[in-house]
Amino acid sequence: MPNSASPAHSGEHGRTAWFMLGMATLGFALNFWAWALLSPLGPRFEEELSLGAFEVALIVAVPVIVGSLGRIPVGALTDRYGGRVMFPLVSVGTIVPILFLGLFGHSSLAALLIGGFFLGLAGTAFAIGVPFVSAWFPPHRRGLAIGIFGAGMGGTAISAVTTVDLANAFGITAPFVFTAIALAVYAVVAAVVMRDSPAHTPPPESLAHRLAATLRLPATWEASALYAVAFGGYVAFSVYLPAYLRTAYQLSPVDAANRMAGFVLLAVLMRPIGGWLSDRLGPIRVLAGSMAVVALGAVTQSFTLSLMPVATIAFLAMAAALGAASGATFALVALLAPADKVGAVTGVVGAAGGLGGFVPPLVMGAVYGNFGSYALGLGALAIVAAAAVVFTATTVRKAAESHQSGMAGV
Repeated sequence: MPNSASPAHSGEHGRTAWFMLGMATLGFALNFWAWALLSPLGPRFEEELSLGAFEVALIVAVPVIVGSLGRIPVGALTDRYGGRVMFPLVSVGTIVPILFLGLFGHSSLAALLIGGFFLGLAGTAFAIGVPFVSAWFPPHRRGLAIGIFGAGMGGTAISAVTTVDLANAFGITAPFVFTAIALAVYAVVAAVVMRDSPAHTPPPESLAHRLAATLRLPATWEASALYAVAFGGYVAFSVYLPAYLRTAYQLSPVDAANRMAGFVLLAVLMRPIGGWLSDRLGPIRVLAGSMAVVALGAVTQSFTLSLMPVATIAFLAMAAALGAASGATFALVALLAPADKVGAVTGVVGAAGGLGGFVPPLVMGAVYGNFGSYALGLGALAIVAAAAVVFTATTVRKAAESHQSGMAGV
């Protein structure tokens, strides 16, 4: 067995493990900052280039789709070459489309789509960090460690807060140049100080063979289904919640955006807590409990009750549960995935979560357009979350028990 259970809590190894976790989280946050650069500037592109709503949505969607699907090969490559190589490589690779967009690519729709396609590389950083961090920590601490790393998704909030202000103050090139500089500094530092865990052993098989083997693992599809609901739900609410609040409660755009920011912040903070709870209670209990909270919150909100306090409590409860479930999902991956395939499994699961965020906003918009109510859309979310509870408590629980029995027999 790989020596993945080194005592990360003691001595020099422990200090190194936490330092590597910090470097990985920083790299994840910076790359996600870059990944989200186009979304805040959508209204500006719409006005300056006379774009339609669909064209703006396409500009925002292209890097997200590419980043989500790109996690599959990048995760497998991380199993092979390690995070020490892949973090600087992806960071440097992301600088090229950032500078293209900032200097030349913001002047036409075609250039924005081309630059956005390659900007999607930044979104693959997630698939690098999970196997890198997992190898540094023993099984009983991986949930917390991976949860802390996952909080780096707050890099999208950095982009939301800074991009427009930088563009207004210094010109549209500024946010791209600032981000490129930050990634360049990180890439240099990471190349010098990062190193892979002694437990990391490059697999001998080819990339295609490992991807095929990963897709045959039941754990890959079990975790993908759960992450599509957990992280997909988080993405969907972070995208659609302002429109929902303006329509359902007649809030001002600023008030709706602030409430969405609170939702996102709570979900990000709960991600490491979900991992920490998974270390103590097991990921199955955390996932089942979190999905039950989501189902209850969605049912409650389907009645569009008063914003204060009922709807606010329902949305905050769902934010906390979706964040905890996202952290618990990768604690489950660390538990069930073979050590040499954690990156490949993470890539597939991460892709499922990213793509899962696109379906709910489309459903909510279609339901409201046809029925003038969000009740059916929220009811569908409640059904999906309830199904996830049953799936976790049956199929996934049996898989976890079988894995633990097999480990006990080793």
